[in-house]
Amino acid sequence: MSGPRPVVLSGPSGAGKSTLLKRLMKEHEGVFGFSVSRTFVWLNSLPMLLGATLLPVADVFSSEDLDIEAMQEGIDNGDFIENAEFSGNMYGTSKAAIEDVRAQNLICILDVDIQGVRRIKETDLNPIYISIQPPSMEILEKRLRDRQTETEDSLQKRLEAARIDMEQSKVPGVFDVVIINDDLERAYEELKDILNEEIQKVQESKS
Repeated sequence: MSGPRPVVLSGPSGAGKSTLLKRLMKEHEGVFGFSVSRTFVWLNSLPMLLGATLLPVADVFSSEDLDIEAMQEGIDNGDFIENAEFSGNMYGTSKAAIEDVRAQNLICILDVDIQGVRRIKETDLNPIYISIQPPSMEILEKRLRDRQTETEDSLQKRLEAARIDMEQSKVPGVFDVVIINDDLERAYEELKDILNEEIQKVQESKS
């Protein structure tokens, strides 16, 4: 793969990844491309594609039927750089999605869970690994409850996944940097500093 060095961004739901990403993309328009996982759920035994494989900054996409066997075949053939399952859903990020972003000379951002991080480390992608973490489990739980978008069951599943994520983020060598989002301004400045070199490369190539 050629193009700017990708960025793997990971962290539990409620850590603040989306807020930081939106701000980063707004400040540096035309620098980043966002590769999201294909998401499958089972509805009356039929899988449905909920998200597009590639989402460059501000695309709108609609659901479409997709054969789950096709995704499994793609995984078996090595077409996906990472894949995982959570709460009965299957997720995967295709190599083609990342290549499309990099071909546009954009920094490809991959928002993946800790399983995805582990799988990407088995590839030759060579991204910058960044973990966004909450200050504590207590603060994370309050953030998630304040959203009022979760059932108690789904909330507990997210919290359990977050506990694992927070523990894994402390393992040496998993991430290049771990940002504790206890202050949004400070966390954002830290994220920008980490990515500044790659941002400058893209901006210079466009000037």
